Amino acid sequence: MSAPLPPSYRTKNWPAYNEALKQHGFLTIWFDPNMV
Repeated sequence: MSAPLPPSYRTKNWPAYNEALKQHGFLTIWFDPNMV
């Protein structure tokens, strides 16, 4: 029997996610889908 697949997490609220990243100082991985 194979191992079950790990759950995949999708961010649905990008503005809140980006704001949280900025507040924590993770500007190196900050991503805005509107820039693409």
